[in-house]
Amino acid sequence: MDFQKLYTMQSNLDAHIEEKHDLQEEDLFDRKLLALLVELGELANETRCFKFWSLKAPSEKKIILEEFVDGIHFILSIGNEVGFMYRQTEVEIPECTASEQFLEVYEAISRFRHSRSETDYRVMFQTYLALASLLGLSSSEIEKAYMEKNEVNFDRQEKGY
Repeated sequence: MDFQKLYTMQSNLDAHIEEKHDLQEEDLFDRKLLALLVELGELANETRCFKFWSLKAPSEKKIILEEFVDGIHFILSIGNEVGFMYRQTEVEIPECTASEQFLEVYEAISRFRHSRSETDYRVMFQTYLALASLLGLSSSEIEKAYMEKNEVNFDRQEKGY
């Protein structure tokens, strides 16, 4: 994944949104983290990995990928806001269930919220990307879907989303 390119694209989208909604002087850190948590919950809901009471299959991969990429938007946005950039390219597939990895991501987000450290930012991003591996999402699929969704997000802003 070309992280530099993704951070730049996200920075452009964020600047557009902040200007359009007159948010240039606002501290959006907590709102972005909450948005990330909401997106993580939406992703978990689509995977249905925690729904032990249901026999219904997970959503199709395309929908799961779209939900995953929504989280990537906020992780990149948060990184831009605090001046941190993730660069690692290899992600190990964790030896746990998807449900356990979702909980790891939630914990990593919470740790980062309190510390605001670069190390915890990288751990947060790493645990999120490890979740992608568990869900069968490749780096190339994520990057392509991010670029497509970034364009959709710009279009939505122009149409008064």
